[in-house]
Amino acid sequence: MSTPLFKRSAAWIAAQVRAGAVTPTEAVDAGWDGPGAHWEHDVHAVVHTDREARQSGADAASTKGPLAGVPVLVKDNLCTVDYPTTCCSRVLAGWHAPYDATVVARLREAGAVIVGKANMDEFAMGSSTEFSCYGPTRNPWDLSRVSGGSSGGAAAAVAYGLVPVALGSDTGGSVRQPAAFCGVYGLKPTYGRLSRYGLVAFGSSLDQVGVFARHAGDVALVYAALAGHDPYDATSRPDPAPDVSGWDTGVAGLRFGWPANLWAHGVEPALVDALERSAAALERAGAVRVPVELLPGEAAVAAYYLVATAEASSNLARFDGVRYGHRAARAADVKSLYVRSRSEGFGPEVQRRILLGTYALSAGYHDAYYLRAQKARTRFRADYARAFAQCDFLLLPTTPTLPFKVGEKVDDPLAMYLSDVFTIGANLAGIPGLSVPIGVTAEGLPTAVQLLGPEDGEPVLLRAARAIEVNGDAAKLPRTHETEASWPSKR
Repeated sequence: MSTPLFKRSAAWIAAQVRAGAVTPTEAVDAGWDGPGAHWEHDVHAVVHTDREARQSGADAASTKGPLAGVPVLVKDNLCTVDYPTTCCSRVLAGWHAPYDATVVARLREAGAVIVGKANMDEFAMGSSTEFSCYGPTRNPWDLSRVSGGSSGGAAAAVAYGLVPVALGSDTGGSVRQPAAFCGVYGLKPTYGRLSRYGLVAFGSSLDQVGVFARHAGDVALVYAALAGHDPYDATSRPDPAPDVSGWDTGVAGLRFGWPANLWAHGVEPALVDALERSAAALERAGAVRVPVELLPGEAAVAAYYLVATAEASSNLARFDGVRYGHRAARAADVKSLYVRSRSEGFGPEVQRRILLGTYALSAGYHDAYYLRAQKARTRFRADYARAFAQCDFLLLPTTPTLPFKVGEKVDDPLAMYLSDVFTIGANLAGIPGLSVPIGVTAEGLPTAVQLLGPEDGEPVLLRAARAIEVNGDAAKLPRTHETEASWPSKR
C-alpha cells in the first residue's frame, strides 16, 4: 500500500507537482481531509482558515518552484492578505493586513500554498500556547499536555500531519521548544537571515522567523527559499545567505561541543539519554566529541527577560485604542481610553511583560536593569565565540523537561520561563539553533536535542541533524528522504 500523500515530505510533494503527478489542490486537501478532519478539533492548531481561500491559493500556486504545491501553515503574527492577522489577541481581533510578510511572499513565489494561520501565545509571549485568546493548542502525542510555545499551533499541525512544513517565530525558543515538545524539527536561523518585515514585533533584537518540518531536508528546502536580503527590513543581512544544499553530506571530521555542565542538574533523565544517544549517533557518523563549558542557563534567563520585556513594552505601546487595536467603548477621556482599551485587549501574560519592561526602562532603573542586561548579552556572545573556536557546533538539550500538562505551569510564570533556559542564549547571541527529534519515551512522549552553531552555521547544523536522523538508535527515517515519519496515536 502506498504512503498517503499527507505523510509525504515537502520535497516529495513539490517534485510530484512539478512532474504533473499531483496537483496543488490534491496536496492541500490531503492534509485537511485526512488528519485535519481527524485531529484539528481536539488539537486546535489552526485559528484562521477557510476552504475558499485555500482553493484560491492552490489555483494561483506555481507548479514550477522549489515548493510547488506544498501546503504551509504560518503563525498568526505573520501578515497575510488572505487571512486575518490577530497575534491571537483581542487587541487585533478581525484585523486584516494590507500586505504579505516578506517570508510569506517568498513562500508564494516558490509555489507554496498558505492554508491558514496557526495558534500561538498572545503576541508570542509564552511557552505553552495557553495564552491565546482562542484557547490552548494541545499536544498531538498526548492531548492532556501542552504543545509548547509560543509557536505551538504550527508545531502541532506539522506533527499530526496537517502540513509538512510551517513557519513560526522564535524570540527566546518559541520555535525550538514547541518543536521538541511535538517531535518535529524546528530551526531558528541566524538573526537577520529571514526577513522580519511583516512579522508583528515582540522583541525586535531577538525575533527571528523559523521553520518547522518533519524532515531535515525539508528544513533546508524552506530555508533556501526564504533566506536572503530584504530591503524592507533594516536588520536583514545584505550578504548572500549560506548554501544549505549539502544538508545530506555527512559530518565526518566535524567537532561537536559537549557542554555537560549545562545539564548536570535539572534535566529529566529521558532527555539526558536522548543527548547520549545523539552524541553516539554523531560519533558513528564520524564526528568528534569535544568537552566545552558555557555559562549556566539561569544567567541568560535573567538577561533575556529584561531585554525582551523592555522591547515588548516599547513595541506594544502602539496598541492604545487610538492608532491601532481594540478601542474600549464609552471612555470618558483619553487616559481612560488608553487604560480600558489595553486592559480589555491584552491578556494577563502580555500585561505582565509590559509592566516588567516599562519598569526596567523607567528613569532611575534603566542602567541598573536594561543596560546591565545588555552588557551580560555581550558576555554571552563572547562565551559562544570561545566555544565555537573549539568546535563546529554544540549539542545540548532543547528543553529541561518533557511536555508538561495543560494548566500545570500557567499560574507559575517563573517555572514557565525556565522552559526556555537552553534556548534563549541563541537569541541573545543571534546564532542559529535547530531542535532535532530523538524518538519517544516509553510513555509515548517526544524527546529532542538542540544543535547550536556560529553565525551562518545552518549548513553544519542541518548536516548534523541529518546524521542523527539516519544514524541514531531511535532514527525516525531510513536514508530515503521521501518516506513517511512516525505518527502519534490519538490519545
